[in-house]
Amino acid sequence: MSDAFPLANRIEIVKLAAQHRLPAIYPYKEFVDAGGLLSYGNDLRDSYRRAAAYANRILRGEKPSELPVEVPVKFELVINLKTAKTLGINVPPSMQARADEMIE
Repeated sequence: MSDAFPLANRIEIVKLAAQHRLPAIYPYKEFVDAGGLLSYGNDLRDSYRRAAAYANRILRGEKPSELPVEVPVKFELVINLKTAKTLGINVPPSMQARADEMIE
């Protein structure tokens, strides 16, 4: 889901999943903030910061064709416990301990 469309329409996507009682896993924290169950994916804010540094290298004269390909390095797990309870899902303590953020 590297497309901007799902992120821009996350509220509708999360509402449909809730309406059909689907325990969906999303790629970004913003879906969980909108009421989704769980997300695991790269941290967008970190990726944007890294992209700025990459752009800076190009603006300072480095050739883009000679720069290494950048990949995400920071990932985050976010769990919405309120949504889990609504769906009747018990999130194991081991998974809660690994979460970067939990929404209650």
